Amino acid sequence: MRIGLLLFDEVDLLDFGGPYEVFLTADRLLRRAGDDRTLEVRSLTLDGERVTAYGGVGLVPDGMLDPSMVLDVLVVPGAIAIDDVVADRSLIDAIRDVMDRVEIMTSVCTGAFLLGEAGLLEGRRWTTHFEDLEILADSIGGQGATRDVQWVDTGAVVTAGGLSAGIGMALHLVERLIDRPFAIATARQIGYAWDPDNGVTA
Repeated sequence: MRIGLLLFDEVDLLDFGGPYEVFLTADRLLRRAGDDRTLEVRSLTLDGERVTAYGGVGLVPDGMLDPSMVLDVLVVPGAIAIDDVVADRSLIDAIRDVMDRVEIMTSVCTGAFLLGEAGLLEGRRWTTHFEDLEILADSIGGQGATRDVQWVDTGAVVTAGGLSAGIGMALHLVERLIDRPFAIATARQIGYAWDPDNGVTA
């Protein structure tokens, strides 16, 4: 199973790092158990070049988000200065273009603003950081804002609330891709108190 995590300048480290660790750990546990299934986890930028995360940490990606790339999951993290990131039309266009080649498009925290700008939240329930729910609802001119949950799963699009909620969402995706007992084992391995029911499937 192919999982990509999209990186860009000013990306929030926990938005990216939480799901990244979950998927890497899940893959390690699969291999340890001799399971034929694997999770190929890759960090991607639009051009394959290094980016600088919020706070100044440099991140070197595994590769480029190629327009022809086919993924099972793409994780779109958020940023503190999300308005600046949303203004990057090449980033929005890339997210929109890859949607048809991704089985599950996801966002963490304000990454939902990028999905919203790309038109991917229309007619769906979604969530984001609690401080930004109304702002995003106003900006995309639609309904669907969902409060007080870690994640909202509408099938092809899954959104997570603020920051560490991406860990819970990633564990939910492990449950979807493998099964619940394995997701619980993954949560235990990373020392995370995961509530598998703290989300909405719509």
